[in-house]
This record gives sequence, C-alpha cells and structure tokens, in this order.
Amino acid sequence: MSRLLFLSRWFPHPPTNGSKLRVYNLLRILASQHEVTLISFVEPEEQPDIASLQAVCRKVHVVTRKPFAPDRLGARLALLSPRPRFIVETWSDAFASQIGRELAQLEYDAVIASQFDTAAYASGFAGHPALFEEIELGLMRSYYAEASDTPHRLRYGLMWAKYRRYLGSLLEHFAAASVASEPERELLRSTVPGFDAVEVIPNCVHLPDYAAPPVAPDPGSLIFTGAFTYHANYDAATWFVSEVYPLIKAGYPGARLTITGDHAGLPFPNEPDVLLAGFVPDIRPLIAGSWVAVVPMRQGGGTRLKILEAMALGVPVVATTKGAEGLAAEPGRHLLIADEPADFAIAVVQLLQDPARRQAIVAEARSLVAARYDWQVVAPKYLALVDRVMKSRSGPLADRAGAARRPDAGTHT
Repeated sequence: MSRLLFLSRWFPHPPTNGSKLRVYNLLRILASQHEVTLISFVEPEEQPDIASLQAVCRKVHVVTRKPFAPDRLGARLALLSPRPRFIVETWSDAFASQIGRELAQLEYDAVIASQFDTAAYASGFAGHPALFEEIELGLMRSYYAEASDTPHRLRYGLMWAKYRRYLGSLLEHFAAASVASEPERELLRSTVPGFDAVEVIPNCVHLPDYAAPPVAPDPGSLIFTGAFTYHANYDAATWFVSEVYPLIKAGYPGARLTITGDHAGLPFPNEPDVLLAGFVPDIRPLIAGSWVAVVPMRQGGGTRLKILEAMALGVPVVATTKGAEGLAAEPGRHLLIADEPADFAIAVVQLLQDPARRQAIVAEARSLVAARYDWQVVAPKYLALVDRVMKSRSGPLADRAGAARRPDAGTHT
C-alpha cells in the first residue's frame, strides 16, 4: 500500500463548507487504496475532532493557522513581495517543519497539497512527486476583469500579474494539478502556458449522505447557502436581496428567504421575511425543507457544491450563468438560469407556482448528480491521477530539496 501525505488548508471534519466537503471526500477516496497522513491547518478558535478522522487517516497533525489581516504591518510590507501577500503574511514555520518531519520519518510516495495555502510549502517537499489539488484562479481573475474604474483596474491588474508569476514558479514543484471545472482548466492553461498536466476533478457529493431527510419542502421557502466570509457569497446575497427578492415578493407575497453561513457582521439590506440563520452545523434538513434554492453568484470559479447539494436533496435550483459555470447542467432541464433581476425573479416565481414543473426539474437534476457528480463515480478518475503523480519523476530536483523557504526570504524589493 502506497503512502500519501495530504496537506489541507481546512480541517475537514465536520465538513461544514465546500472546501471541507471536498477534502473530506477525497481523503475517503484515497484511504480506500492508500495509507494517508493528514497535516491540516486549523483556525485559532477551532477544536479539531481528530478522532473523527482515524478511520480515514493513519496519522493526523494540526497546526494553528495565522489569520490574514490586511492592515497588519507584515501584510502591508508584503505588498512589496513578488508573492501574494496572504502567502507571506500567513506563513507558518510550524507547518513547514511538520511537513519536513513527516517526509524525513517515513517514505512517502507522493504529496497532495490542497489549494494555494498549502501548495506554498512545495519547496519543502524534498523531491517527492506532488499534486497541486484544486487550483482556483477564477475569483482573482474576475476582480481584475470586472474592475469598474481605473484605480481598481490598476490595483487588481498588479495583483493578478503577481498571482500569474507566482503560480508559474510554484508549478515547477508539481507533477500535476487538479481543477474543479473546465473553465478553470482553460484559465490555468492560459495563465501558465506549457503546464498541461491538469485534470478536471469536479466538486461532487457522496450521494448516500444525501438520502432525503424526513422533511417536506415548505411552499414559498427559498434558501441561499454560503458564508459571507467568502466575498463572492456576500456579493451574491446582497445583489439578490436588493435587486431580485423584492420582485419575487411582488409576484409571490408569501415568499420567504433563509441565508445560512457566517454573515460576518457585514452590512446587509433590510427586507421582510429574510432570515440570516448564521452557521448551521448540518444544512441538509434546511435545504431539503426549501421549495427553491437560489445561487445568484456573480464572481468566483470552480463549481458550486451548493447547487449539487440542492440537486441531491431534491430541491430545484435557480442560478446565474456564473453560478452554474462548469456544471454539465442543461438550462430548463436540470435547473433554471437567469442573469437579470427580472428574469431571475420570474424563474423563481414560476417554480413557486408550478409544482409539476418543479418536480420535473428535481427528477432530472438528481439523475445528473447520480451520473456525473457523485464521488463514487469520480473516484476512479481521481485515483488514476494520483497514481500518475506517484509514478512521475517531474517536480522539484534533489538539489532543491530541503526545508521550505519562507516566502519573504529574499523577495522584497
């Protein structure tokens, strides 16, 4: 049995957000054929349930993550670094040391680094074949592409240029990378020309975990799932409640909206029948009890687990084009798509008023998830990717091995 070292930005259990869900399910897949050690960041206030992962991982190590504070002196100085300043500011010597100790103590066949936060430690992988798991560039690229004025375009243009340069150097340490959607693969290939070892591993659900809860959908109820700590969710919810929701209320006065996830104390429009539910440990009953799930995303990349979860639980989805990006979902069949406020409101009201139409979309959507977005279906593809990485000898050369170099070492101008 091969040994894998998996590095995670998020402690994956309980899987209470999209990134945790992805990591937790990937660990379950990998553990079916390999021996897995996990090194994971945890938030300062988090109490990790390490025992919950003992059936999946041979060993689990946790390191407290330093939160990114853009106004801190270190973050301001990092503006002068050619590397993204969140990498410089949140760097953890303890995390780098833990990687070094594991690779020195045991013979590992590959390292899997999830997201930029852990891929940043690639210089300490000591020559091991490595997979960069889930590169997401869409959100950062959208900041630059959609900047509305010259100062913001200059700011985000410089930031995007820094990310492109940094990613190009970072990928020298990796044999392959995964992304969550075809648009993300195209963006990665255009950002780093010549790096072609990119596999689309979509976000999925473990369908047995979504057996319908004993909750009947409540007519008139809408749900949006997404913490405002992720700016794309905050933007989506603000736009929806400000621009779309009043039109829905005009067409269907009994409509009610629940928004789950940490709202971070951010200012939010005051509209009737809108509940900010905050963090919910298990959102599946709330989703299953809703008549319609709305996904009004206007930023970001990858694919939306919030859509797949709703589909798996038998709840129809109305989304923007950006929200449904990357999914092999046919508008009008698996979900409804609308980008303008009036069109979005019309689509939601249609489902609120037409139970037969609603049920037809529910049936088609769940079939789509079962065929293409169940981790049990995608697992062989992911295991094959990891196998190719283990057999690869591309990546960091032996003379580049050693302890991970601090990202601010010799980088300031």
